[in-house]
Amino acid sequence: MRRSIAGRGAAGWGSGLLGVLIFSGSLPATRVAVGGFTPLFLTAARAVIAAALAAALLALLRQARPARRDLPSLAIVALGVVAGFPLLTALALQHITSAQSIVFIGLLPLATALFGVLRARERPRPAFWLFATAGSLTVAGFALWQGGGASLAGDLLMILAILLCGLGYAEGAALSRRLGGWQVISWALLLALPAMAVVALATMPDDWTGIAAPAWIGLGYVSVFSMLVGFVFWYRGLALGGIAGVGQLQLLQPAFGLILAGLLLGEPVAWTMIAAAGLVVLCVAGAKRFA
Repeated sequence: MRRSIAGRGAAGWGSGLLGVLIFSGSLPATRVAVGGFTPLFLTAARAVIAAALAAALLALLRQARPARRDLPSLAIVALGVVAGFPLLTALALQHITSAQSIVFIGLLPLATALFGVLRARERPRPAFWLFATAGSLTVAGFALWQGGGASLAGDLLMILAILLCGLGYAEGAALSRRLGGWQVISWALLLALPAMAVVALATMPDDWTGIAAPAWIGLGYVSVFSMLVGFVFWYRGLALGGIAGVGQLQLLQPAFGLILAGLLLGEPVAWTMIAAAGLVVLCVAGAKRFA
C-alpha cells in the first residue's frame, strides 16, 4: 500500500513537472507568434484549435456532459485561462519582452492561492499576508527598476493577466473535484468555442503569405501544448500528487521561462530579472506555506 501511494505521488510530481515545462514555453512562443498575428486573432485561433482537439478527446473517451450547475464555473475558467490570460499576455508582449513578462508569472501561484482563500473563506495566518505583500512589492520594484526600457502598459496588462489566470485556476481546481482535471479545460474550451470562432473569422489576416514560419510554430505551440496538452499533464499531476504539493512546481516556471527566452529567442536576461524572479519564488513559497 505504501509503495502504491509513493508510486502515485512520484507519478504526480513527474506529470506536474512536465506540465510546468510545457507552460514555461508559452510566453516565448506567444512572443514569436505576435510577430505574425494580431493578439486578438492569436487568442481566438489558439482557443479554436485547442477546442477541436478537446472535442475529439471528450468524444473518444465518452465523457459525460457537465451539469447545468457547472456552467457558471466553466465560464469563469474560460474567461480566465481560455480568453483573458492569452489575450492580455499577447497584448503585453507587444510592449515588453517575454523575459520581462516571465517575472510576473512568479505571482501566478500567489494569485491562485488568494482566489482560493477568497472562495473558501479561509483565514490565513498573518505571515501569509507578509509574504504576499513582499512578493507584490518585488514585482513593483522590478517594474520601476526597468525605467525607460520598460512599459507601464505592458506591466499592467501582465498584472491583469495574472489575476484572471489565478481566478481561472482556482475555479478550475474546485470544479475538477467533480468533473476531473483535464475535462474542466476541455469543457471550458468548448463553452468558449462559438465566441472564439466568430472572433477568429473576424480578425484573420488579409494576407497569409507574409506570415513567417516562426509565427506559425508559435501559434501551433500555444494552441496544442499551452492550451490543452499542458493542462492534461498539470491536472493529472495535481490529482495524483495533491494540489498543495505538486502546485509548488509552478514556482519553477519563471526560471524555466527565462532560460527558454534566453536560449531560444536570444533575449537579454538581466540580473535584475533573475533576482526578481528568485525573490518572487521565495515570497510565493512562504505565502503558500502559511495559507
